[in-house]
Amino acid sequence: MSEKPVLIERDGAIALVTLNRPEKLNALNQDVRQKIAAAMDELASDTAVKVAILHGRGPRAFVAGADVAEFASRTTSEQRDVSEGRRVYDAVAEFPKPLIAAIHGFCVGGGCELALACDLRVADRTAQFCQAEIRLGLIPGAGGTQRLARLVGTGQALRMALIGDNIDAVEAYRIGLVEFLVEKGQHLNKAKELASKMAHWSPVALRLAKQAVHLALEKPLGEGLDHERELFLEAFDSHDAREGIRAFIERRKPDFKGR
Repeated sequence: MSEKPVLIERDGAIALVTLNRPEKLNALNQDVRQKIAAAMDELASDTAVKVAILHGRGPRAFVAGADVAEFASRTTSEQRDVSEGRRVYDAVAEFPKPLIAAIHGFCVGGGCELALACDLRVADRTAQFCQAEIRLGLIPGAGGTQRLARLVGTGQALRMALIGDNIDAVEAYRIGLVEFLVEKGQHLNKAKELASKMAHWSPVALRLAKQAVHLALEKPLGEGLDHERELFLEAFDSHDAREGIRAFIERRKPDFKGR
């Protein structure tokens, strides 16, 4: 029996989601996409998990794009059905807990779009980023224009979408495509370090902080500030906020319960 293409491991409050097709450079076919979405759903409902990390197994790639052989023979109608039914990128982007992409090697096309849907991106110096769809006579179709432009700005998004060249990890860090740059092979360790820090905090505050920041991309400033205030009050009304305030006053570590 072949190994599962997506693996889930739990270490206390941290979940590790591994894309497990190293022989295919973790390319995304329909089965893998569905299983990533299922993993996100499973971890979203697991109250013991506070933070998740997404990474690719093998020495060469985070995700080397879509499995081109899978869609090469599809008609436009068939591709529309697949695209409309494919919810993996939304499942990743809408995951209610912090989600970190730990990236090495190729992060191309749909793989880059998968990383864009995460909250934070850690790349080691082997990472290579590319929206390569232009090479196939296509454009990105799962966030490689919309999420990318929101993250790095219009100019850099157009650079990636129109030219189709690889961008190395140093350049990706410079333009804001990744938030953390580490030495070769240290991407997963850094992601675990960040996840461990977040896992100390209230799950309520983590969820609301993530929600508030993402609202900044969707709302005018005044409306966003109104939403931020309401989310602050929701956090203020939580058991965890009371515990955090008491712990600060009493000079002890808080014991957050996630409520």
